[in-house]
Amino acid sequence: MGSLGIITARSGSKGIRDKNIRQLAGKPLIAYTIESALQSRYIDEVMVSTDSDIYASIAKDYGANVPFLRSAENSTDTAKSVDVVFEVLEGYERLGRYFNNFVLLQPTSPLRTYKNIDDAFQFFYEKDADSIVSVCECEYSPLLSNVLPDDLSLFGFIKDENMGRRQDFEKYYRLNGAIYISKIGAFKDSHTFYGKSSYAYVMNRQESIDIDTEDDFAYAEFLMRKVL
Repeated sequence: MGSLGIITARSGSKGIRDKNIRQLAGKPLIAYTIESALQSRYIDEVMVSTDSDIYASIAKDYGANVPFLRSAENSTDTAKSVDVVFEVLEGYERLGRYFNNFVLLQPTSPLRTYKNIDDAFQFFYEKDADSIVSVCECEYSPLLSNVLPDDLSLFGFIKDENMGRRQDFEKYYRLNGAIYISKIGAFKDSHTFYGKSSYAYVMNRQESIDIDTEDDFAYAEFLMRKVL
């Protein structure tokens, strides 16, 4: 079978209580990712991996499937996404359902659209890649950053060759947490998204907003209301 969309939404967020179902511009945060995944022409099934019956009910209301709840072991704040993916794949296999690829989508990227997902999948197939991971351009060059000593001295903070105009620097990119696509066979072999046949799908900064704080919520809501 084709591709499985996995939306990860545990209930134990420490920074913002129940972040994944908090209202954002009139909808639970998770709803935006579910709706984008359902609109994608490359995703054959959209499922939510959650440890909460309440989250599961909301996910189903917006059209996602929740065939089983996430284990307690993979619901802690130290659980790794890799382990969550394997748990989902194994759960589907126990149900007799198999897929060729999966895409991992985090609810904290509400401005990621179905078009982003489809463009990333197209790139995935064009490259015959093992995996695609979304990135965006860094807000500031890391060449303008450094660690500080205890006395806060700036001596040697920036190398002389990096003192030019900011617009002359090379572009740097960072992971934005929005889209992770992989062939299931390759992922089972490597346990990583970053193998030799991994490529970056570049998104703009607005689409790349990743909600982690109250300020992020406010900014995302501002952008959404501006667009709507």
